[in-house]
Amino acid sequence: MGGPGGLRRARRLCHWGPLVALAVVAVCSATAMADAALWYWPLDTAGGSVNFIMLLNWTVMILYNYFSAMFVGPGYVPLGWTPEKSQDCMYLQYCKVCQSYKAPRSHHCRKCNRCVMKMDHHCPWINNCCGYQNHASFTLFLLLAPLGCIHASFIFVMTMYTQLYNRISFGWSSVKIDMSAAKRDPRPIIPFGLSAFAASLFALGLALGTTIAVGMLFIIQMKVILTNKTSIESWIEEKAKDRIQYYQTGETFIFPYDMGSKWKNFKQVFTWSGIPEGDGLDWPVRDGCHQYSLTIEQLKQKADKRVRSVRYRAVEDYSGVCCPVTKGVKTFFTTPCTEEPRIALSKGDLILATRGLKHWMYGEKILDSAADGGIRERGWFPRKCVEKCQYDSETDQPVDGEKKTR
Repeated sequence: MGGPGGLRRARRLCHWGPLVALAVVAVCSATAMADAALWYWPLDTAGGSVNFIMLLNWTVMILYNYFSAMFVGPGYVPLGWTPEKSQDCMYLQYCKVCQSYKAPRSHHCRKCNRCVMKMDHHCPWINNCCGYQNHASFTLFLLLAPLGCIHASFIFVMTMYTQLYNRISFGWSSVKIDMSAAKRDPRPIIPFGLSAFAASLFALGLALGTTIAVGMLFIIQMKVILTNKTSIESWIEEKAKDRIQYYQTGETFIFPYDMGSKWKNFKQVFTWSGIPEGDGLDWPVRDGCHQYSLTIEQLKQKADKRVRSVRYRAVEDYSGVCCPVTKGVKTFFTTPCTEEPRIALSKGDLILATRGLKHWMYGEKILDSAADGGIRERGWFPRKCVEKCQYDSETDQPVDGEKKTR
């Protein structure tokens, strides 16, 4: 693990997401093994040995797929990449950061600072993107973690039940639990005391919470996999329907990468070799579509966003902090729960707002006067720091109310 590659892997671990995720795995696994071996199902029985091996097996498989998703990564579009046919560049967006065109299904990740192949989302729990190369291992982790936690939860419940069953006595107005001695023969090496009960109860809460939260993420991932989409592409499809309905164009948007059957879509991600099909740059498409059907729709949506955006001018300075104390209580407590950046504002700055909440807005700060080629910063800012421009400085036309935002 030496060299620059090993250093990058170490840095991926030094983040709150992996540290919390690995701590949950460690606590649930260690507590389940200790409960099973010491108090519920001793290793000197055949069933106890099989149970212990299963717990070890869950832990190994969970960690293998977790580290595969983290360290293998999603795969990145090569720096300076261009399509084989130069005329195809007109169908693609250009990334100024990577100095390359965005290949079909790829998107630029601000956290990774690279264009990611078939990007689904940036996951803080693995401190990496989920995409082309690691989609399968990430989804397997989302499946195995709840299954392992269900097994561990069973161990926790049965351990507490068997250890406390003969220690509980009921009175007319009270319930007493005697934790002073074990009530089984032979007595365990380490008595099941109050600290063991508290640890088992805490681990049970972690396991149940993980089962629910991660299980829901697994269901969401399987829904997009069975339609051969990513979470971002599902959102692009929704915006395509919105655009067509808004302008009444009569178009019909067909998602080009749906192979027509769930099994074929499933095989696009999961293979026996563990290596996904294709190269992450070119993709098989359904009949009636071509390789750039989705990217053309993205370009239409980008142009539509420009049309619908509203120009604002900053009337107050804003430092760019996540939760500004000086901008009011409501602004402080309603800060967007997202990893998207905030942008600092100075009085007089111009911003193109594309969407917003009640007390916050998201947009692009215009740093250069060039209409299309100007450099822009994108992010959230408090709504009270800006006011809508009465005239569009590019067209000198009045702004007729705030345009529709997404």
